[in-house]
Amino acid sequence: MMNPELVVRPAEATDVAAIAEMEKICFETPWSEDAIMHELTKNPLAHYIVAELEGKVVGYVGFWQILDEGHITNVAVRPEWRGNHIASTIIAVMIQVGESLGIERYTLEVRSSNEPAKALYRNFGFKEAGLRKGYYEDNGEDAVIMWRDPAASPAN
Repeated sequence: MMNPELVVRPAEATDVAAIAEMEKICFETPWSEDAIMHELTKNPLAHYIVAELEGKVVGYVGFWQILDEGHITNVAVRPEWRGNHIASTIIAVMIQVGESLGIERYTLEVRSSNEPAKALYRNFGFKEAGLRKGYYEDNGEDAVIMWRDPAASPAN
């Protein structure tokens, strides 16, 4: 059941430890605390949004703004909170924030085996656009490149 007290806000330097903990839980090759701190405090292209319940960060999304494109770096929700529409909520907020920054389209890479994530992204209009062979260093898995471009022609 979804807790109505979900707070979605810009990530701050004080969120680094919580984000790093989620990285370790959610990803085979997690980003380090140093890398996350750099993203939040020194990378002028980076924008991160967290979802918080009762003062605890339970999800986050990060993206880089490159001109009018948003390059999504990571989307994560703590396993015990999955299935509560937290990822959908933070992606929707990310798109709103991006629109206010002039972002018109988004791209990301997702593990070819990650069907739940691909389905989530499809719900937001992302389409599979290519493959990066052997992209993931931990096991050589391919990455599916997905794009969300509302201005693109529906033909194809």
